[in-house]
Amino acid sequence: MQRVVSVVAHLGFRLQALPPALCRPLSCAQDVLRRTPLYDFHLAHGGKMVAFAGWSLPVQYRDSHTDSHLHTRQHCSLFDVSHMLQISVPAAGAVHLATALLKNPEVKLAGLAARDSLRLEAGLCLYGNDIDEHTTPVEGSLSWTLGKRRQAAMDFPGAKVIVPQLKGKVQRRRVGLMCEGAPMRAHSPILNMEGTKIGTVTSGCPSPSLKKNVAMGYVPCEYSRPGTMLLVEVRRKQQMAVVSKMPFVPTNYYTLK
Repeated sequence: MQRVVSVVAHLGFRLQALPPALCRPLSCAQDVLRRTPLYDFHLAHGGKMVAFAGWSLPVQYRDSHTDSHLHTRQHCSLFDVSHMLQISVPAAGAVHLATALLKNPEVKLAGLAARDSLRLEAGLCLYGNDIDEHTTPVEGSLSWTLGKRRQAAMDFPGAKVIVPQLKGKVQRRRVGLMCEGAPMRAHSPILNMEGTKIGTVTSGCPSPSLKKNVAMGYVPCEYSRPGTMLLVEVRRKQQMAVVSKMPFVPTNYYTLK
């Protein structure tokens, strides 16, 4: 992903998942959904609008999800994240900004579907799925968020639990998984090679970039080493999976300096 233009945010931990209950076609008259300043702009550009966490947002445009995903990685895409209150321009200027950005031939609009598969390829967590208030940074493989000074001073919430985990005392870890066959999805059981359930998938989808199925989930620490062979239960059938390093696709973030 060379550059991802948003209004204005990067793919990160605040992205939300797309469970069916929160991402459905707008077919019910009784649906009362909030609209971002770009709602009419999305419709004018062929946006397929869905209900998402109380908002009406585009899941994709005229391009397929795969084409949109790959275009974002190869060139540049524009995502509407103003529903997350991260817009950095006045609402009245959002359409003008989006229109100006789309004059660049590299830039295309991208929706929720591409956003979700891109963040999963990048190994980024979705709050509420991959991490929540009961997950420590060590369990979530996010120890890099804790600076050395804070670790030494132990002056942050949860330090008495987290600092010992940094020294190796942790029971579970978030890992990447890769498999062929049917895609792994959230809540799919993870099993050891003897068939005993040891964990659960938290996010999963086919990777348009790798042409393989990728997922994240939690397993006991002894099963977290990359290359470890495991089983996942998909559609009541067991299939092989391998613990894989994340990100699944190397990152090449563009940072404004």
